[in-house]
Amino acid sequence: MSTSRIYLDNAATTKVDPNVLAEMLPYFSDKYGNASSPHSAGSEAREALEESRARVAALIGASPEEVIFTSGGTESDNLAIFGAAMKKGKGHIITSCIEHPAVLNSCEYLEKNGFQVTYAPADSDGIVKLDALERSIRPGTFLISVMQANNEIGSIQPIREISNLAKAKGILVHTDAVQSAGKIGIDVNSLGVDMLSMSSHKIHGPKGVGALFVKKGVQILPISRGGGHEKGLRSGTENVSGIVGFGAAARLAKESMGEMERVKKMRDRLMGGLLKVEDTLLNGSRTQRLPNNLNISFKFIEGEGLLLLLDAEGICVSTGSACSSKSLKPSHVLLAIGRSPEDAHGSLRLTLSKFNSDGEMGKVLDSVPRAVERLRSMSPFKSDSQMKQFSDKHATHEDDEHAGIH
Repeated sequence: MSTSRIYLDNAATTKVDPNVLAEMLPYFSDKYGNASSPHSAGSEAREALEESRARVAALIGASPEEVIFTSGGTESDNLAIFGAAMKKGKGHIITSCIEHPAVLNSCEYLEKNGFQVTYAPADSDGIVKLDALERSIRPGTFLISVMQANNEIGSIQPIREISNLAKAKGILVHTDAVQSAGKIGIDVNSLGVDMLSMSSHKIHGPKGVGALFVKKGVQILPISRGGGHEKGLRSGTENVSGIVGFGAAARLAKESMGEMERVKKMRDRLMGGLLKVEDTLLNGSRTQRLPNNLNISFKFIEGEGLLLLLDAEGICVSTGSACSSKSLKPSHVLLAIGRSPEDAHGSLRLTLSKFNSDGEMGKVLDSVPRAVERLRSMSPFKSDSQMKQFSDKHATHEDDEHAGIH
């Protein structure tokens, strides 16, 4: 990737921090032992693995023994949901309509195989409606899975309040914190959750490694069988180099959490400037959102076209979740908060990191409005809308004349 490129798709993945890479490199060559081997090379790998476990645990206020390493956020979500479901055998699950596909598809699978699932709605800010979620609780409800922050619009969910509702009924709570970990302070004990998913490559660590926090005393079943690694919950030879990178990234994220205030200021600058463009909509809450996330819909254009124009200028953005970016379907999240399919298709997601600069924001604020104007000048959507507005106005005028109103 060219160093002149402006990367604003950090919700999809992040650049590996050079300091993280430096800590990983020895575990590809000099310290390559299997962490399960009894000899000194294995012990060396095991020591690094456990140190990394402690670093990841510290990021979320957990104990090291409560952290299970996985291949990433999707596997962590699957382990939490299927592991709890297999342990229970049958029953009712509550999730939300704005979850990541890793959660939604897992719940849909269980629904087809004898479990009952309720999908709680979200309000226009993308915040799950607590009253509706509470009304969904019934005898047989054993799990509530709601993400801490949405991957598309950044809306932060009331996880502590959800946990309080669940604990009163003896219900397990899982939260997908893939987007929030390292962006906002997390303490699993304060949140009251039983399980929490994380991913390394969202916090400047390597791809292919994640973790699931499982609170001490919570029992779930493994979804894969093998040598009994990770307390029997995730068999398979540990990805030591990746785990070391995850641990290093977690340590740096915790130490540099103050950087998020600078990131938020840059995000707010973008928000203020882009919302001045005519016919724009902010998707998600203005205040209850991740500090690095901005999602805006530009009326009368296709987001894919805007993405391509910006990419040609060296600006990398997204039109939604990277996991579904090849789909031409409008975002299920934007539809769930009340956006029309047309407005959902015209969305742009910009997600920042500590590696972005104020100077880059200036170029973005110059490039995006120009690209939007160019697309609108050739857009059939705008002319159709203008014709509809003219027809509606003309019809209203005729109705007024028939009614004797002048």
